[in-house]
Amino acid sequence: MKEEVFETNLAGKTLTVKFNDLAEQADGSVMVSYGRTTVLATATMSKEPTGANFFPLVVDYEEKFYAAGQILGSRFMRREGRPSDDAVLSARLIDRTIRPLFNQGIRNEVQIVITVLSIDEDDPDVLAILATSLALGTSRIPWDGPVSAVRIGKHKEDENLKINPDYKFRYSEMSDMDMVICGMNGKITMMEAEAKETSENDLIKALEGSKEEIEKLQKFQKEIIEKKGVKKENIEIPQISSHIKELFSKTMEPDMKEAVYTGKPGKDSISKFKERWEQEAKENLEEEELTMAKEYFEDRLNNMIHEEVLNNKNRPDGRTLDQVRPLYAKAGGLSEIIHGSGIFYRGGTHVLSVLTLGGPQDALLIDQIESRDVQKRFMHHYNFPPFSVGETGRMGGFNRRMIGHGSLAEKALKAVIPDKDEFPYTIRLVSEALSSNGSTSMASVCGSTLALMDGGVPIKAPVAGIAMGLIVDEKTEKYSVLTDIQGPEDHYGDMDFKIAGTRRGITAIQMDTKLKGVPVSAIKDSIIDGKKALELILDVIEKEIKEPRPTISENAPEIRIIKIQKEQIGMVIGPGGKVINEIKNATGAEIEIEEDGTVYIIAEKNGKAEQAMKTIEEITHEYKKGEVFTGEVMKITDFGAFVRIGHGTEGLVHVSEISPSRVEKVEDILSVGDEVPIIIKDIDDKDRLKLSIKEIDPEFASQKLKEK
Repeated sequence: MKEEVFETNLAGKTLTVKFNDLAEQADGSVMVSYGRTTVLATATMSKEPTGANFFPLVVDYEEKFYAAGQILGSRFMRREGRPSDDAVLSARLIDRTIRPLFNQGIRNEVQIVITVLSIDEDDPDVLAILATSLALGTSRIPWDGPVSAVRIGKHKEDENLKINPDYKFRYSEMSDMDMVICGMNGKITMMEAEAKETSENDLIKALEGSKEEIEKLQKFQKEIIEKKGVKKENIEIPQISSHIKELFSKTMEPDMKEAVYTGKPGKDSISKFKERWEQEAKENLEEEELTMAKEYFEDRLNNMIHEEVLNNKNRPDGRTLDQVRPLYAKAGGLSEIIHGSGIFYRGGTHVLSVLTLGGPQDALLIDQIESRDVQKRFMHHYNFPPFSVGETGRMGGFNRRMIGHGSLAEKALKAVIPDKDEFPYTIRLVSEALSSNGSTSMASVCGSTLALMDGGVPIKAPVAGIAMGLIVDEKTEKYSVLTDIQGPEDHYGDMDFKIAGTRRGITAIQMDTKLKGVPVSAIKDSIIDGKKALELILDVIEKEIKEPRPTISENAPEIRIIKIQKEQIGMVIGPGGKVINEIKNATGAEIEIEEDGTVYIIAEKNGKAEQAMKTIEEITHEYKKGEVFTGEVMKITDFGAFVRIGHGTEGLVHVSEISPSRVEKVEDILSVGDEVPIIIKDIDDKDRLKLSIKEIDPEFASQKLKEK
């Protein structure tokens, strides 16, 4: 094997880059290790164009079970299946970072494959971005990298930032922020953050703090690429013919501004204008020119929108740059069956979010290389049917976009979800994007907040989300930030910056760009303007429902929690599960017992949870001398009666303890099934209970004689 190794220090650990001939048929390949986590990245480009009318980039992120040193999967298929959600999100992270650095006119397919070879305490996702950059940078594939990535963390009680924190830090209660930042040439190309109501200043500090580490990695990569890189292939990009330009100038240019700048929300006018151009092109151009004609249309609209925003502060729907579209919020009222619902409108974007509550047993069990045997009790899922954009298409299933949008909204809401000790329910939210014209993911955050509060979930604070945009003149670097971007601004704009948070701070951020980096100053402005928009949206949400409803839905299960000693767990379960199964059969309740002795009892709201809880309390009750109960007579003997005072617990009432007066026959006073007041008189060294009736009720026996 041929191998060449490069090393550098990153946050106190060695980052190792290895080039070898393991994957020598790929155009570029590299193995990158950090600690005991290793990834293999390959980059391959097709020899010929695909014929597509877009740049065909594919990023595949492969999690191998052997990377964790375990045999995972189901009992019936001990091999990898479809990508996990974490794998999909990691692939999207890479795609969003590298895509802007390609010439979008390329029609040769480019495929990036990341294979996680081993995983320990460090997340492979940031390594994968670096490995992808090196695989592309040293290959024949034309690409304007390198680009570098770092993860930034922050401890709740420490102002200092932590570079590339491991899983243990990130998943601890003291982790206040988890942010991945990618950049080059002093600019940001991609970022994603999850935070616990973090201030704008802390986020901006993290952006600034990432610069030094990113530049170190950039220098390291450039040195490697200079030594290992090969000549880039010269791919001929088709040029727009003068014939196309002349036809557009003559037939479309005079009406273009009027068609786009209608002062109304929506995409209909642009669609109709585009259809008109396609008809003109079809009638006046050769067939091989039609694809380029479509691209020229997009270029001209892109240029016009840039010029109008930068020079005239003019948006297609007539809003000011910082104006949010009309808002509408409704909590509940959808159905008596469901546990909570929220409807949120922001202009032409309409989302329905629905809440379902379940018991601890309904938590999602995650069994994958990054998260093994983890129970996930809060889930947010997102659906995007084709009718939401006025189109037809295949229904059923979900794609990478749906997984990504659902995850982003989940991150935004996670910071306000109550702890399990306070609210032991499993929480599932589903957001249905029913009409889409700009950031349904952020509308999902708003709709889900309404659904949570309608369902009586005691969230720590309402959360709102908004999508910010950016228009940049790349020559002068003049830019304008846009609040609440809709269709044309999203499509033709230079940045999609989603921000979510409460009044106290930010909970999630996601940034994509079509540029080779965005100035940090533009991101700062987006955070500041975005926070103002969030306040406005929160006003609308809180006007509809100010705080969570005092009780959960009648249709949600009832959950009771009790705590028992660890050594009592076996008593409740019983031999072969006999005792716990008896309780379940008698009450219909589900019972979950955790290792620390916490017992969750889940049942319909019919008193069965209370019954099951009482039974468990009786089983685990530690009896003491002097305690008073009402017991049931179970058996009568010549010397007394055995009385049950709890589940499976009996004691003896000696004949001398029934009455202050002499009792000739126990049957004269007591019968099987009688309820009698008793007090624990004593407990012998074998834990047998000695009970007394006369000490708690001296008149009991005489009263019973009168009744008989």
